[in-house]
Amino acid sequence: MKIREIGGELMAQKLRFGLVISRFNDMFTTQLLRGALDCLQRHGADEDAVTVVWVPGACEIPLIAQKLAVSGKYDAVIALGMVIQGATPHAGLISGQVARALTQIAMKADVPVIDGVVVADNLDQAIERAGSKAGNRGWNAALTAVEMAGLCKKIGV
Repeated sequence: MKIREIGGELMAQKLRFGLVISRFNDMFTTQLLRGALDCLQRHGADEDAVTVVWVPGACEIPLIAQKLAVSGKYDAVIALGMVIQGATPHAGLISGQVARALTQIAMKADVPVIDGVVVADNLDQAIERAGSKAGNRGWNAALTAVEMAGLCKKIGV
C-alpha cells in the first residue's frame, strides 16, 4: 500500500502574516514580538508580508485576530500576549476565553490562528517565556504559523 504523507515546511517566502499583540505587560509582549519577527525573518518572510496590530490587552486580541483572519490578506494570524497570574483567578479566566476564541476563529475562517498568549504564574515565569532560559514563545508561535500556513497551502485550504 502506498501512503501519501503531507508535512509542513519551515519556509515563509510568499506567505503573509498578521500579528496581533497586547500592549498590556508590554515589557514582555515586546520581547515576544521581537522573537516572532526574528523567526519570520530567518525563515524568509518578506518585510512587507508582515503586519503588526497592537491592542490594549489580551481580551481584545480575538476581535482583531478575527478581522485579520477573514480579510483574505493573511496566510496565518499570530496572537501574542502575556497574562500573569495575580491574587485572583482572573488570569485563568482571561487565558481560557482567549484560547477558545482563537480556536473558533481559526475554524470559521479556515486560516491558522496561532495562540502565542503566554500564561505565567509569576514574573519569573514571564521572564523565562519571553526570551530567557525557556526560550521565546513569540518565536515558537511564529514558527508554528509558518508551518501551518505552508501546510494549509499544500493541502489546498
